[in-house]
Amino acid sequence: MKDSNTNLILKNDRLKVEISYPGKQYTGSRFDWTGFITGVYLDNKYSFCAKESQIEGQGSGGIGFCNEFGINTPIGYNEIKPGEKFPKIGVGLLTRPDQSDYFFFDKYQVSPFDFTIFQDSNSITFVSQPKECNGYAVKMTKKLTLSQNTLTINYHLENTGSQEIITEEYCHNFISINNNLIGPGYVLRFPYNLIIKDLPNVLEFSGNEIRLTKKPSKDFNCQPKGFDTVQNHYWELLYTPLKTGVREYSDFPLKYVALWGTTHVISPEVFIDVKIKPGKTQEWSRRYEFFTY
Repeated sequence: MKDSNTNLILKNDRLKVEISYPGKQYTGSRFDWTGFITGVYLDNKYSFCAKESQIEGQGSGGIGFCNEFGINTPIGYNEIKPGEKFPKIGVGLLTRPDQSDYFFFDKYQVSPFDFTIFQDSNSITFVSQPKECNGYAVKMTKKLTLSQNTLTINYHLENTGSQEIITEEYCHNFISINNNLIGPGYVLRFPYNLIIKDLPNVLEFSGNEIRLTKKPSKDFNCQPKGFDTVQNHYWELLYTPLKTGVREYSDFPLKYVALWGTTHVISPEVFIDVKIKPGKTQEWSRRYEFFTY
């Protein structure tokens, strides 16, 4: 179903998930337009999604749970001249403006892919139709499914072009629990002992746990390591005053883990390598559990 703001809605007895129609709320060149999750609500009491920036016009337009392909490895960008196009999975064909290197934060002209949407009682499926560009073409099917307090996102990519697809994907989880500012009370846990170099001064870590020691006044980031010691990766973010949290389980080999945050939002990020030869496919999933304890 859809609400008055033309969002798609997935809902059961525990969760309500709001998903923007491709090209409606977000029209930028960075994030995947499909499965762009702008709201998650647990038991009609707890919310989890925040905007990347609280100032209109700043940032790159991220909201809630939105993923991105090619933040570091844009497909075909280095092979083309200014004025020519390159593909961004989940978005469309982007135009290279000049001789400068690709930068994910820049705004590129977008010729969007065609998207098809299918919905039943507990799932929504988005299909991004392939559009060939210099031998590159990908058909992506992304299915979002609700079960109790769990949201699962399944990815299926098929290389329909003549060139190998080499890039990466992650989900930029813009999280704030009940809109509480980031600071003491937020705890991030992993299933392994952490190794962190260049730790931001608003964080401290011990064993498998990262804690916010004070409220940040600006952006912070780091790359926690140690994930190569586990096969089934997950992270969980808790807001201890409300005894509420979210976990993300990853069913794929990790490329790396990153943590980004600012005054009002915190984002654990798990990256996967995407490598698909012509005619082949790649599949993976992300599973989110929203809970109280």
